[in-house]
Amino acid sequence: MIGIFGGTFDPVHFGHLRSASEVRERLQLDQIRLIPSRIPPHRQTPGASPALRLEFLKLALQDQALDFEIDSRELSREGPSFMVDTLASIRTEVPYTPLVLILGMDAFLGLPTWSRWLSLPQLAHIAFMRRPGAAFTPSEDLSAVLEERLIKHPKALQEAPCGRFIEVAVTPIDIASSEIRSRIEKGQSIDTLTPAPVIEAIYRNGLYVRETEA
Repeated sequence: MIGIFGGTFDPVHFGHLRSASEVRERLQLDQIRLIPSRIPPHRQTPGASPALRLEFLKLALQDQALDFEIDSRELSREGPSFMVDTLASIRTEVPYTPLVLILGMDAFLGLPTWSRWLSLPQLAHIAFMRRPGAAFTPSEDLSAVLEERLIKHPKALQEAPCGRFIEVAVTPIDIASSEIRSRIEKGQSIDTLTPAPVIEAIYRNGLYVRETEA
């Protein structure tokens, strides 16, 4: 089974890596593909260029003993980076392999706002990460889909290439890319938030620093 974990990764941080690693272990995935978005439909334009965000991912993984692979197909595709298009592209390469789209809770609850969202389960299973005690208030449309497709045991994901939803409990990690950008802007340390090679690349390229007025 292949896990699909998309995002802007602006920049990638330990929260991304730890959460994805936990999902891989708990769902017994063979591999996780990290897919950086070129133009995120539901977020502001990234502060770092696609090339730099791709570099961040490569740097973050170089010293990590993780079965992760970087998939850069969205960076070479024009227009908004719709996940349904990405999954359809991957599906042509692995027509029968179970794919598992991994989503954080906020992204999952916003799923009905995604382009052609009802087509997603036709291309992949969907795993949503939930931190212990976190509120869970899916919309009526999403609840209806969950009622039909939610499973409890990860082994059921292996029985079909797509179509099922599963909740995965993950360790709470209070790190966000926005926090890293904010701390850099304020001149604060980010030493414990993202791998050292990523930090070096951020400062080397002068990213996320507030421009001073002339």
